[in-house]
Formats: sequence, C-alpha cells, structure tokens
Amino acid sequence: MENMKCFDRFTLCLPLIILKSHPAMKLLQALLPLLLIFSGCSTPEVYDVLIRNGNIADGSGTAIFKGDIGIMSDSIAAIGDLRKASGKTEIDAEGLTVAPGFINMLSWSVESLIEDGRSLGDISQGVTLEVLGEGDSWGPWSESMKQEMKASQGDIKYDIEWTTLGEYLEYLEKRGVSTNIASFVGTSTLRIHVVGYDDRPPTAAETDSMKLLVRQAMEEGAIGVSSALEYIPASFASTDELAELCTVAKEYDGMYISHIRNEDETFLESIDDFLKIPAATGIRAEIYHLKQVGRTNWHKLDGAIAKIDSARAAGLQITADMYNYPASSTGIGILMPEWVQEEGFEKWVSRLKDPVVRKVVGPEIIKTIMRKQGTPEKVLLIGFNTDSLKYLQGKTLAEIAAIRGKSPEETVMDLVIDDNSNVDGVFFSMSEDNLRKQIAQPWMMFGSDGKSMAPEGVFLKSATHPRAYGNFARLLGKYVRDEQVITVEEAVRRLTSLPASTMKIERRGALKEGYYADIVVFDPEKIQDHSTFENPHQLSTGMSHVFVNGVQVLRDGEHTGATPGRVVRGPGYLK
Repeated sequence: MENMKCFDRFTLCLPLIILKSHPAMKLLQALLPLLLIFSGCSTPEVYDVLIRNGNIADGSGTAIFKGDIGIMSDSIAAIGDLRKASGKTEIDAEGLTVAPGFINMLSWSVESLIEDGRSLGDISQGVTLEVLGEGDSWGPWSESMKQEMKASQGDIKYDIEWTTLGEYLEYLEKRGVSTNIASFVGTSTLRIHVVGYDDRPPTAAETDSMKLLVRQAMEEGAIGVSSALEYIPASFASTDELAELCTVAKEYDGMYISHIRNEDETFLESIDDFLKIPAATGIRAEIYHLKQVGRTNWHKLDGAIAKIDSARAAGLQITADMYNYPASSTGIGILMPEWVQEEGFEKWVSRLKDPVVRKVVGPEIIKTIMRKQGTPEKVLLIGFNTDSLKYLQGKTLAEIAAIRGKSPEETVMDLVIDDNSNVDGVFFSMSEDNLRKQIAQPWMMFGSDGKSMAPEGVFLKSATHPRAYGNFARLLGKYVRDEQVITVEEAVRRLTSLPASTMKIERRGALKEGYYADIVVFDPEKIQDHSTFENPHQLSTGMSHVFVNGVQVLRDGEHTGATPGRVVRGPGYLK
C-alpha cells in the first residue's frame, strides 16, 4: 500500500462515512478499508501530469531528493515513488532540478502584462508569481489620476478599465496572464489620491481617508502597504504617517515593504528610519532592493546587516530583497532635488524651463552624479517615450551631452522637457562584492525590479536593464553554480517558501501535496542569463518546463501560450 493516499478523500468517501456512523452498519466498519480502495479513495493510477525522476528541491532548503510528482487539476496530488502510476502528460526530469515556481518579490510588470500576458521574460526563468506595487500601485485611482496615467503612457497604450487595486488585478486575470499576480498598495498612490503632490503633512481627515483606502485594498487582497521614499510624493510622508497606514495593514495581517529614504550618504540612517515602523507597529517589514549607492558608501553594508540581524534577534520580522546586478535603474529625476519636482509633472517641467531654476538645479544634478556614479559616463539612458529621441537609447549621458553640445546637467533637464517624461536610466554605482555578501544572507529574497518583457514587438522600441530578462537565471547560474555563493537548495528556498511565508500566501511556495502546482523544471548545469546592458532583449535559457496552477506554460523551453495565472491575495482578503 506504499504511496496509497486518498485524492479528495472527503468528497469520494462521504457516503461511506455516513454508513459507518449508522448503528446497523457495523459489518461495513470491518470492510471499510477494502471499500475505500474500490470506491476510489487511493492515489489515482493516472495523473493529469506526472513528472518522473526529478531531483526535487521542495523549497524547504533541505537536501535535494530523487522522486516523482503527480499533478491533478491545479494541485500537487502526490510526491514520492510513483513508478506504478502514469500520467496523461509525462515529463522525464532525469538529471533536472524540480522546484516550486519562483516568486518575483519586486515586479514592474503592471503595464507589460497588459500588453503581453505571457510574461515571457520571467516565465523563461521560472517565475510563477509577480508581486507588484513598489510605492505606486495600479489602484486605487481617482478620475484625475486615471487621466494623468493615460497621458503619461509610453510605448504601451491601454484603456483604464478599473478604479481599485482589486479591480486591476481581476482585470489582468480576466485578460489572461501566464503568471500569478499579487500586489501591495502604494503609499505614493494613496498620497496622490488624497493629498496630491504637496509637500505637507496630511490633515487628520486626509489621514483617515488614506487609512480607509488601505482598508479597502487589504480587503480586496493586497499583500500589505509599500513605499518608495526616495521619490515624490512618498518622500513627503513622515515616518509617523507611514506607521499610521501600516497599523491598518497589520489589522489584516499584512506587511510593510519599502524602498528606503536614501541608499547612499544616509543609507544607515534610512535603515534606522525604516526599522522604526515595525518596532512601533509589530508589522512584518521588508527592504526593497537593498543596495549601497556610490563607492564611498560600499563599506556600509556590514553596518546594515548588523542592524537587520539585531532587529531580527529582538523579535522583529525583517527581511530584504535584491536584484543581482551592480547597476540600478530608474527615472533621471532621481538626479534632481525634490523641490523642483513638487506638485506634479507639469509643474516640474515648467520649473525646468525657468533659467533661474536651471541655474540652481544644474549644479545639484552634477553633484549628485559625482557622488553616486562618479562620472556622467556611468549613466546610461534606456527609455524615451518620444520616437524622435529613441536613437539616444543605449548611449551614456556623456555621449548624449556631446551629441547635443550641452553640459551633462543641462542635458538631463532638457531630456525631461523634450521627452515629456521622467526618462529611464541605468546607473552604475554598486559593488559586485557586496552583491555576493547580500546573497549569502538567509533573510534575502529576490526581485527583478523590472518588467516581464519579450524580445519582440513593442518591447523592442525601448532598451531596458538586463535584470528584466535575467535576474533569476543569473542567481542560479552565476552565483549558485559558478561561484557557489549559496547552494541550489538555499537559492530555491529564498525564491519560493521564504517569500510565500513572509507574505502569508497559502498553498504556494513549496512542493507539498495539496499545494497549487506551480512547478519549475530546470537544468542546473545550463541555466543562464544572456541579457546584457548593451543587448538587453535576450531571454534566459536552461528552464525546461514551467507549470502554473497545474497548466504547462513552458514546454522544452518554449512558451505554450497558456495563460492560467490567477490573482493571489493576502491574508486580509474578504471573500
């Protein structure tokens, strides 16, 4: 009777349970085991999918073991020695690693999934859950916010058919996506919704309004509250204001996740500021894309690790995530002082056209570049909305300044005006050695901080950071296989069960019977990222098969076109 387990035991055996409880049916009690077998209360001989002979890394971090996995419908029905069983679809995973689907803790696929629900860039690396919402979430939106977002759309155009965050997630699911999707509700979104772009504290009534919006989002299934405190208007929020919003999320067992206020000169002070919120509220809390910007700040990583370890030892539930590259990417507005960007994009552009303002802002831009990157050659421009400017993509700020015959600081201001956007850039300012040290931390998770794209169509109109195509494959190839910074088992744990348990997501993040069948099969000797800063639109390789909710999305490295992704909701969801 080895491996004989009941699939949906309650449903199949209910009539027998009723009989067993009847006083006139004592004879059946003795015959019950035999009757259970004939009534179907055993492992089915034929699974929908049977993955054979895999090296199973179950997500727990324990040693890999050899075994088979049987899938029925959307769930894992059995794990172990299933040689006597068969599958309607069978996969021979001999020599391959079988693991839970990977969780992208920081995805910016909010628009790319509307354009192309296949999520090809991430599916090709084994990502089965995209977690959205770094500071800005795609809901709740007011009518004026919808108009603003519509006007700011770049290469990807779409109608805005939702208002709340829950409605957006359901819109994606209905439209069809290959990955599962989840989201935090962003404090920037909340502030714009209620306060606008003003640099001032909210009134008591405005604070109550933001808390009501948090409550609504949590009941719709948000994972928690997020902030991006280096950007306006989130930077205008005090720590006490953020703690007030987190108190509401805590009521729903949600978490707080933050792009901290500063990642260079006041990096350690910003971690202290971040830690005040979980200390005050007891909420689980995570630091987005932990990094140290600028060579003069690289030595601060040891201090940051010490602060996080100390907080964890004191009982706070603190984690972090990262991407596996020594360069960041964001809009070039990060090079400018906050005050020039206050009150929204139109006011920002208007100020940049003022000669008096330009004389003040210009020196601040060059000072920031020298402090963070060291030189304009280390700023790469990758994303323009205006077709006539796209020829500048892939060129450094120094090169563009030379082409235009302007100084680097004038060029930065002019590009925002000319493109009518916060032009995307890549900033080379981080330490490769620090990346390895961060990866080694047991509380470190991983997020691409990028879109999930395809090397085709509209996506080719803009360049991108290679993390969009290679973050997870790079971890398993470069840092696990080649450099052995951590083991395969530990890497899988950090990509699966750790984020799932941190976000309190049920039935995902592990290979266990009864869990949803989000499963990846990859060759640990061949998995590899290929995307580069010079040629970013290249898919990773080495991922053989990917299942999402029991449906095969990647077969022999090729996308099947299936879109079985679902909304994954946080613990506060009111069904």
